Amino acid sequence: MIEGLKDKVAIVTGGGHGIGKTYCLGFGRAGASVVTADIDGPAAEAVASQVAKETGAKSLGLSVDVADEESTKAMAAATIERFGRIDILVNNAAIFATIPMNRGGIETIDPKEWDRLMAVNLKGLFFCSRAVLPAMRARKSGKIINISSSTVFSGSAGRIHYVTSKAGVIGFTRTLAREAGEDNIQVNAIAPGSTLSEENPTEDILRFRRLQVQGRALRRVQMPQDLVGAVLFLASGLSDFMTGQTLSVDGGAAMR
Repeated sequence: MIEGLKDKVAIVTGGGHGIGKTYCLGFGRAGASVVTADIDGPAAEAVASQVAKETGAKSLGLSVDVADEESTKAMAAATIERFGRIDILVNNAAIFATIPMNRGGIETIDPKEWDRLMAVNLKGLFFCSRAVLPAMRARKSGKIINISSSTVFSGSAGRIHYVTSKAGVIGFTRTLAREAGEDNIQVNAIAPGSTLSEENPTEDILRFRRLQVQGRALRRVQMPQDLVGAVLFLASGLSDFMTGQTLSVDGGAAMR
């Protein structure tokens, strides 16, 4: 077992698909109780069932729209009702793979799409963190892990709304770490590289993911499983004196 995770309660937003699903299974294997939160309610329930079946962990699947404050409050309330506490929040939900987005240049992006992406990728962190903080503050303990992106460091062309939102995640992480530190709550972020997170990738997607290998020290396609260790580390007692930090997990593409 990873130190500090046995019998903890972890919420993973966007946990019904892709990388989020892998996080949920990772927490279950580490001995934590897992709440899978996703706007796709049936997918959240399916992953919760899979976590229970494959890992033996207690689990709960919830339909949650992170861009809706009342929905995130209901998520926190349901978690406390079921498990009595909230120890870990992974702010993973984002518009990226499961919800398609424009990957073109700045001139091609519809302002409505910009607003929707910011509502999920940034306001979602704001609402979810505010929803769980009272329970964490009451216990003087908690871990919030936000998911950024290595595109922030490269400034890759295209998807400027996505890259901007993921840069905002880092600023949000640092400020919340300052605000929550007095209650012994650690807030950190992970910046994944280009990851084969699609559940049914097309040949174009596979080709794109393979191209990303060229800029890495570790020359292979990044998989969701490559991110689990960093998330579990930041959720565990091994990182109790780390806060406000961003870990790059990208095979050595961005070295800082």
